[in-house]
Amino acid sequence: MITIKSLKRIDFEIIYNAFAKAFADYEVLPLSSDQILQMVTRRGFDPELSFGAFDDNELVSFTLNGIGNWNGKNTAYDTGTGTVKEYRGKGLAKKIFQDSVPVLKENGISQYLLEVLQHNDKAVNLYRNQGFEVTREFDYFTADKSDLNFVNVKLNNDLEIKEINIPDYNMVSSFLDFEPSWQNSFDSIYRTFQSFKSIGVFNDNKLVGYGITELNSGDITQLAVHKEYRRKGVGTILLKQLIDIIPGESIKIINTEKDCTSIKSFLKSINFKPAGSQFEMIKSL
Repeated sequence: MITIKSLKRIDFEIIYNAFAKAFADYEVLPLSSDQILQMVTRRGFDPELSFGAFDDNELVSFTLNGIGNWNGKNTAYDTGTGTVKEYRGKGLAKKIFQDSVPVLKENGISQYLLEVLQHNDKAVNLYRNQGFEVTREFDYFTADKSDLNFVNVKLNNDLEIKEINIPDYNMVSSFLDFEPSWQNSFDSIYRTFQSFKSIGVFNDNKLVGYGITELNSGDITQLAVHKEYRRKGVGTILLKQLIDIIPGESIKIINTEKDCTSIKSFLKSINFKPAGSQFEMIKSL
């Protein structure tokens, strides 16, 4: 018999085993238990407000919810929804969502946020049917270090580049061409700040550009330059410095806003390849 319940007292290894089974045939690289835990922790994972479908004691379908603030509202964010292959087609993801909404509302959550691959028609239609609306479209890019083509750019003598602490949002918000997605937001970065490195460019001790990367995943999370210092090679040098400190070969830049042509042109000029697109979707609860 299938039962839906909170994951509050469920050992994370059980969640990980279900995650690994659910995504075994998807277009994602295999990740260890520690890597999955770091990923969902970064995204605000709250086991008490996450839910799963159990066949006896086996977790066969799940939604791992992150909890936080988004645009001034208490928000649940889908950090990962999956169903073990043998249990697909039974409506379990829909049932989990429907059962979870009253609990989320009781806990003061007023909206639900998620991202979904645009080519995943089945999932997109499921979310639309549940009342989700598209709020933004994102592109994501990947590259191997050996494929990247950096021009020889040097900083002006009055600019200095060095490792810095993660900057405060209020300090750099004017640098941004678009608001970072949930997983790239400062709130998400601060949750696992020890796994990130940040590089800054300074003019007379004033920060004029910065970049942030999560080292183990090869994820370049944020890259932004003060508008007065663009087209001076600052972004190129920041990106090269970040790539140089990432230990692996594979680099990802996820959730760049599709309408932001400047970042798209910049990444393509260095030989990053478009790898796909996502919808950001929100439902009021």
